[in-house]
Amino acid sequence: MKPAPFRYADPGSVAEALEVLAGEEGAKVLAGGQSLLPLLSMRLAAPAVLVDLNRVPGLDAVEVTEDGVRVGALVRHAELLAHAGAARVQPLLTRATANVAHPAIRNRGTTVGSIAHADPSGEMTAVLALTGGSVTVAEPSGERTVGWRDLFVGPLETSLPAAAVVTAAAFPALPPRSGTAFAEVSRRRGDYAVCGAGVVVTLDGDRRVAAARASYVSVGPVPAVHDLTGAVAGSPVEDADWAAAGALARTLVDPDGDLHASADYRRLLVGVLTERTLASAAAEAAAKATAA
Repeated sequence: MKPAPFRYADPGSVAEALEVLAGEEGAKVLAGGQSLLPLLSMRLAAPAVLVDLNRVPGLDAVEVTEDGVRVGALVRHAELLAHAGAARVQPLLTRATANVAHPAIRNRGTTVGSIAHADPSGEMTAVLALTGGSVTVAEPSGERTVGWRDLFVGPLETSLPAAAVVTAAAFPALPPRSGTAFAEVSRRRGDYAVCGAGVVVTLDGDRRVAAARASYVSVGPVPAVHDLTGAVAGSPVEDADWAAAGALARTLVDPDGDLHASADYRRLLVGVLTERTLASAAAEAAAKATAA
């Protein structure tokens, strides 16, 4: 199918983009387009105006400090995947981005666009939640920061008004003595995940588990962070019962079934992926502690 007819706007600034969005009911923002364009082609979305941000300067930078990583709205997945500074400060960015679709899509799709799309099967929404991240939103009234908990309200739905542009996403740095891991299961490499898991494990000064947290892909309508510390708290990293943490995770999720997987199968995958990723993240945290 072909998209329904729409008008095209290519503003040269965020202010111009906001002017179009405020004046046109049913306008949509285009960054990478790898989520929006398929919806247009299937006529699941039919905006009156498409507002292309690609001529807007200043939105294509990755800014790295010791406090975290700020990703501009036009940064492609492939750029973030190759960014050594981002990988050092917040490794989950690289590990999750490597699982996003196929190289061709990563070359055009944007990290911030994926977040703004709010697809529960998208990797970057889970990473934003797990890292305690936020987005910067430009509106006609000014600029504001929206935390991940206040951003997502449903599948493909955010709390943002129509006249708004997400200009960046911020991911706080990984805490000290911490390790991360990310894994997912899909029918074919590059397909949407049937289930995915991202985790962070933090150790105390005695190499005992101080915290274990997880966020999942394709498991719920909006991203959520699950605290699994209770199953392994205080355990020496070498003896932690990650299977118990996986069992706890299965009780905390409430997945839906669809034509790709039943709810029970997704719940099973949550347990398996949680156990595996927590063990990997803990090993990384222990290696860092030893090196320090």
